[in-house]
Formats: sequence, structure tokens, C-alpha cells
Amino acid sequence: MQKKILAAIGTIAFVSSATFAFAQQLSAPEQAMVSYIKANEQASNDLLKQLVEINSGTRNLEGVRTVGKIISGQLTDLGFKTQWIPMDEVKRAGVLVAEHPCPEPGKCGKRMLLIGHMDTVFEKDSPFQTYTVNGHIATGPGTNDMKGGLVIMLYALKAMQAANVLKQTEITIVLSGDEEAHGEPASISRRDMIAAAKHSDVALEFEGTPRVDGVYYGSVSRRSSITWHLKATGETGHSSGIFSDSKGYGAIYEVARILDTFRTQLPEKYLTYNVGLVLGGTTVDVGSEGISGSATGKDNVISPTAYASGDIRTISNDQSDRVEAKMKAIVAQHLPKTNATIEFGEGYPAMAPTEDSRALLKILNGANKSLGFTEMPELDPMKRGAGDISFVAEYLPGLAGIGATGDGAHAPGETVDLSAQPINTERDALLMYRLSRVDAKADLKTLKSGKEAK
Repeated sequence: MQKKILAAIGTIAFVSSATFAFAQQLSAPEQAMVSYIKANEQASNDLLKQLVEINSGTRNLEGVRTVGKIISGQLTDLGFKTQWIPMDEVKRAGVLVAEHPCPEPGKCGKRMLLIGHMDTVFEKDSPFQTYTVNGHIATGPGTNDMKGGLVIMLYALKAMQAANVLKQTEITIVLSGDEEAHGEPASISRRDMIAAAKHSDVALEFEGTPRVDGVYYGSVSRRSSITWHLKATGETGHSSGIFSDSKGYGAIYEVARILDTFRTQLPEKYLTYNVGLVLGGTTVDVGSEGISGSATGKDNVISPTAYASGDIRTISNDQSDRVEAKMKAIVAQHLPKTNATIEFGEGYPAMAPTEDSRALLKILNGANKSLGFTEMPELDPMKRGAGDISFVAEYLPGLAGIGATGDGAHAPGETVDLSAQPINTERDALLMYRLSRVDAKADLKTLKSGKEAK
């Protein structure tokens, strides 16, 4: 019995010393932030429930605006000046811009641009509309992508305010209402985000924080998402004339040739190219949204028209340009008596990895170490899709996903891990605080953890 008591005392002493060592790694404001986040976990979850229960599918403009009003109110309470910018000209709900100027210009460390979106892929006619909680898993539309991330952003800022350090920051927040299907042209729908990037030093995107086998990952790059549309024509007539000098190969064979040549000649690292829709026959009618269509044809008639569409995803804009040029060259090698053209949509540009973005991840990992969390390795860009941060990647370095952690984004049954919410909130609060404390002119690559105060 005495041995058991001594062992228990030893265990308590070890835990106490470990807790003391942990506290020693955090400054007083950082300890205050962590305490605030832990104490307000339920309030954070309540806000998440409120946001998820508002349908804000991209085309539900009023729903997106309602989410924006709630977030705007939260940010106003934190001292931000907010502005709702309508996007009627691109048939979208709008953009929420919030600014927190530095009270002493040049003395608030790095100027931060926080990026997120208020819309989801689940429109009003989706059967997936309900928010439920089972243990620490919450299920609902947009829980992971990305209303959980919006809540993390807000509560990280609230924690900074509670620790009396938010006042000494320079932060611009831009939340789009159409990330899942951005309005075109992007020169309008992403105008305010790009403008904010030009007077910021770093970008932090509150999209999902990936976790694989218990390991959280940091993202310093995102691949592009660019649509392509292929149209082919050919001679028509009785099927007995197919492949003849007078009739040639028909439009469907021309499309088949092009797609198979894409398959065999395009492969390279970090590139994917998908075919999402194929139509061909005597007549082809593609819907206005480009996601549906119809065709008519007869087995004994050579098809005079065909259509295909899909996307390409690349790691850099240079790769996009190179691949598009190769695709155009393939399309131009027509089969006899056929013709074809390919057009590329605006899409999302790429966010290529940079050393400055990797330096940001090192600063985030400095926060992880101080909090007693494990280091976050760099995520393979093949494992996530495109995002808004790519529109500003040419102007400043960034982290492309420091938000919620969950599963099943974009699919009915999407979930968020509520137990991960405070973890992600704590590391984000420390990251932003430390960025606000470094020399505003310091090279990110020279900073080890971000704790170097001015």
C-alpha cells in the first residue's frame, strides 16, 4: 500500500511539473488566451450551431447575407469596422470586409489578412439541412467547410481581446459569399480580397485543418481549379460512310481521340485532369450552368456534334499555362473531316509553395510546441482542393487551412470534431498574437517561433 501511495505522489509531482513547464512556455497574455478559449468552449459551439442552422448555399443570397450579419455583429463588438459589399453584378450575395487598424502604424507586427467564406455547397433544395451532435462529433451542412473555421477565427480574436492584446494588431478580414462557386469575373468578385492583400504582409485562411491518423497538417499550397470546355464538329450522313474520304470520322470520334490523348500525353507531377461531362450525337444541348445537357442520335447516323467538359488542377500558374498550351495543341490535330475547339474557364489560380509560407508554418509550429501540441507536417497539395487564398498568393505568403477539423466536406453527412475546435483556436490565437509582436519589417524566414518581441 505504501508503495502505491508513493507511486501516486510521484505521478502527481510529475504531472504538476509538466504543467508548470507548459505554463512557462506561454507568456501571460498567451495563458490568458488559452484560459478564455477553454472557458468559452460551449459558447463557441453554440455559435457554430446558430450559423449551421442558417442555410447559406452559394445561391441562397439572403441566407449568406444573414450569416454575414451575425459575423459582422461579432466583429463590431471586437472593435472592427465592418462593411458589406454587395455583389449583385456577379449574381452573388456579397463580401464582408472588416478592418482593425493599428493604433500606432508600423508597431503592430505583421499586417494580417484573414480569409474565409460564408457560403456552403448545400443549397435550399438540399435534403441535408439539420445540425445534430453525437458526443464530440457535430453533423450539419458547412460544419467543416467552413462555418467551424469562422467560429475558430472569431473565438481566437475574442481570446486576444480578453487578453488585452487585440488592440495592438493590424488585421483585415475578407469573407466571401461565393467561395464554392465564385462569381465571374473574379476581377469583381475577388476585387476586395486582392486589394486587402496588397496592404497586408501574411494571409491566414480559415478553411479546414486536415488530420490524418491523429496528426494535424499545415497547408502552404493549394492547387488550381480551372474548367475546360471542348466542342467538336464533323460531317454527318449514313453510318456506312464512316471513316471514308468524304465523311471522315465524325464528332464523337474526334472527342474520343482528344480525351484519350489527354490521358496518355499530359501526365506530370501535381497535375490532375478530369472529364466531368460528355455529350455527342445528331444534336447536343448543354444547360446554362454547364452541369447538365441532352443529346439525340441514331445508331446509323454519323454524329456531327460532340461536347466534353472537365477541369485541370495544377500546383502553379506556370504549370497551368504549360498544360493549357499542350491541351490546345492536342485539340488542333484533327481527325479527317472534323474540327474542334477548347476553351478554359476563369477558375481558381494556384497557390504555389514558397519558403515564406513554410516559414509561417514554422511559426505556427512554434505555437504548437508552446501549447504542448505535436508538430504539424506540411500537407501534400494533392490532398486538398482549390480555395480563395490562391487569388492573393502572388502578393503575399500564407497558410491555406487553419480552421476546423472534420470529415465529409461537400457531402451529406459532413461533420466537425468539436473536441478539435479549442485545439485549433488556441494555436491560431497564439499564431496571430506572435505575428503581431514581431518586427514589422522582419524577414519571416529569420523568425524561429514568432515569439521575438519588438
